[in-house]
Amino acid sequence: MSDYLIRATAANDEIRAFAITSREMTEYAREAHNTSPVVTAALGRTMSAASMMGAMLKSESDVMTLQFMGSGPIGGITATSDMTGNVKGFANNPQVDLPAKNGKLDVGGALGVGILRVIKDLGLKEPYVGTVELKTGEIAEDLTYYFATSEQTPSSVGLGVLMTKENTVDVAGGFIVQLMPNTKDETIDILEENIKNLEPVTTMLKNGLTPEGILEVVLKGLNPKITDKRDVAFVCDCSRERVENSLAALGACDLDEIIADDKPVEVKCQFCNHKYEFSIEELKGFRARRA
Repeated sequence: MSDYLIRATAANDEIRAFAITSREMTEYAREAHNTSPVVTAALGRTMSAASMMGAMLKSESDVMTLQFMGSGPIGGITATSDMTGNVKGFANNPQVDLPAKNGKLDVGGALGVGILRVIKDLGLKEPYVGTVELKTGEIAEDLTYYFATSEQTPSSVGLGVLMTKENTVDVAGGFIVQLMPNTKDETIDILEENIKNLEPVTTMLKNGLTPEGILEVVLKGLNPKITDKRDVAFVCDCSRERVENSLAALGACDLDEIIADDKPVEVKCQFCNHKYEFSIEELKGFRARRA
């Protein structure tokens, strides 16, 4: 099944919600970056959240970036999304191995303490940047805290990645549920009871629940209505032309040093790990433009 996300409302628009299945994008990232299981889980959770948060954007040109920066061995995780929900991401250290914690991958221990930064480039002079401390490093809990403190939107975030015995991605996905202003107390009571009894995201996905099924459980008794459904994927917009422009923009001295090594240059995209190679002749051509 291809990755997709849905958007919904409930309780006469007192609630808005998103849910996603993201196995394919998470497996793509695992293969591209050769991530260890705990890093795959951390990156997969982050990309799922970024995809759903991207779908909250208003304009096709808007871009949203999640940055988790922690003291743990991963160092940091970055994921970027747009209004379509397509996403790309990477971890600073793709190879981290930690003992399991309570029978689960220790994402919190791998990320550690630090900060979460949410950057929204909305086409204005300066991007919006919201920053909060990491409370657990478990991604979902930290995003719940971010929404409450930085955007003043009470939210519940659930994210999960389950690995196979072969360390490939079995299931991945999540949900975000948010209360709109003036939500009635009885609506909040029903939602809180639903979430209190909720199974982990990976259990629901493993049991065959789709994003629609997940929201039916989360929003039980609140008359959920699906308002949008879209396919999503790991999509990187890197290109040889972009890399050429970056190399051509280097200072003359920097280009001279590279050319003096008399070796082709390989540039790797941080997000998708695609490699671009440039010959000495091409580098001399970039240098000639600066003469």
